[in-house]
Amino acid sequence: MKFARIAARLAGPLVALLAAAGVLAGCGSTPAPAARPTVTVTVTAPPPSTASPGPSSPTATPTPTPTPTPTPTPTPTPTGVPACGAPALAVSLGPGNGAAGSIYYPIEFTNASSAACTLYGYPGVSFVTASGAQIGAAATEDPTYPRALVTLIPGTAAHAELRVTNAANYPAAACQPVAVRRLRVYPPGETRPVYLALRATACASTSVQILSVQTVRPGKGLAGFGGQ
Repeated sequence: MKFARIAARLAGPLVALLAAAGVLAGCGSTPAPAARPTVTVTVTAPPPSTASPGPSSPTATPTPTPTPTPTPTPTPTPTGVPACGAPALAVSLGPGNGAAGSIYYPIEFTNASSAACTLYGYPGVSFVTASGAQIGAAATEDPTYPRALVTLIPGTAAHAELRVTNAANYPAAACQPVAVRRLRVYPPGETRPVYLALRATACASTSVQILSVQTVRPGKGLAGFGGQ
């Protein structure tokens, strides 16, 4: 009996010991996890940015300066020297000379006043009847010489060359020829006319142009050939 009780006492711890051993044995039988291979990762730095620069600010285009509208140039007059009015002028017609179907007459403007005055540009010229009515077309402006200011001291003269084309150069039906005896002359810049005697044959038709006149130039004109 005594032996049985001793055996019973020892059996409990032995069973516990064997159970623990079993547990340890079971734990020891679990395989350890395999070592994971070492992975080397090489990191390459990106190349420097070569992105194209953004669009530059647009260059300001200068605003063009508007061109001023030219204004008509007034007749140049020296300070203190007035234009020659009709009352200050003695106007005459020099001798004519024919050339190539035309006759040239110098229209002369002499300063008959006691003070200097100026002439600039073209006189107005036309044929007129005895009563002053215009016959045919007025003289056109001949641009052979440029306009220039002419200053006349008392007693000096300027001239403008008048060309009268022979009316017989045109068909009578187109010309409508008529005998005339007078010229009407407006000095440059003047509205008061001067009348000069001239016997000629004019064209009553305004569609036929037989008169032309040059700008005024210094001195008295020589008869014929455009005042040469």
